[in-house]
Amino acid sequence: MNKNTIRNIAALLVSILLAQGAGLLGSLATVPQIDTWYRELTKPGFTPPDSAFPIVWPLLFTLMAIAAWLVWLKKDEITAAKTGLVWYGVQLICNVAWSFLFFGMQSPPAALVEILILLAAILITTRYFYKVDIKAAILMTPYILWVGYAMVLNGSIVLLN
Repeated sequence: MNKNTIRNIAALLVSILLAQGAGLLGSLATVPQIDTWYRELTKPGFTPPDSAFPIVWPLLFTLMAIAAWLVWLKKDEITAAKTGLVWYGVQLICNVAWSFLFFGMQSPPAALVEILILLAAILITTRYFYKVDIKAAILMTPYILWVGYAMVLNGSIVLLN
């Protein structure tokens, strides 16, 4: 393996660790509330089972990490790559913030406002990723769909409680 290949593999591992680290940070606010406060909320019938979340989120974080890595590979060639990576960081921060607002502060209304910001940041990120590598944008699509679903779920919880 040459230096460039090793550097690219290392960058992929860092990207995955960064994304999974954001997920782990968000889970610090989430996990303690699942069997207590969250269980007591009135939730709509389309709420997924608790067992779905530890499967879906790591997968989504992995897909978005690969997307960010694909964009990072072209950061020196395409100017939109650097902007896309900045927005990627913004949306990761927003993702973690949602967990702390919804679960940590037990504030579905604040989390609803924040998830709108999160979804906008993801869409902007994906738009820039698309300009760099269409595969990166495609990898972001399941995340967009899941966060859109989570937004509807969050809004329903606000209305029901």
